[in-house]
Amino acid sequence: MHIDPVSYVRGAIRSVPDWPKPGVTFRDITPVLQDPRSFRVLIDLFVYRYMRQRLDLVAGIDARGFILGSVLAYELNLGFVPIRKKGKLPYRTVAEEYSLEYGNAAVEMHTDAVRPGQRVLLIDDLIATGGTMVAASRLLQRLGANVIEAAAIIDLPYLGGSKALRETGLPIYTVCDFNEG
Repeated sequence: MHIDPVSYVRGAIRSVPDWPKPGVTFRDITPVLQDPRSFRVLIDLFVYRYMRQRLDLVAGIDARGFILGSVLAYELNLGFVPIRKKGKLPYRTVAEEYSLEYGNAAVEMHTDAVRPGQRVLLIDDLIATGGTMVAASRLLQRLGANVIEAAAIIDLPYLGGSKALRETGLPIYTVCDFNEG
């Protein structure tokens, strides 16, 4: 029996209604990570997509992007760069602010994390409004990197993030989407 890998991964994602607030359905990837088979299928989907592309680094966004990005970097024999929430890195950093529903936030990375011209894959677990991923992409570009693609497990297209990312010219790849809140 053949099982579609995308459906398999999507089926392992837990939907938690009314969290963190009423009316919101949280898409929880921890069941995917906890199950060795679904975790392997997920990583293999990314590996097969990127194994023949010329990449230098994988950049993962704090915090679930670290899990995916570091495993993917290892599988592709690439280096890994963490993009953190502001104030978490010990060395010289560069930061990029972005807007949240109420206020602003920022992501940062070490100033020596990428070299000009390096080809970088940017990865996180989910694309919602796109603010964090757009900011992370700008950060990488400010240091001279070429962001080849932004990748995630889940797209929530009704929140507009994937559209916002495409409008910046950044190609995106997601394993699956959820079109309802």
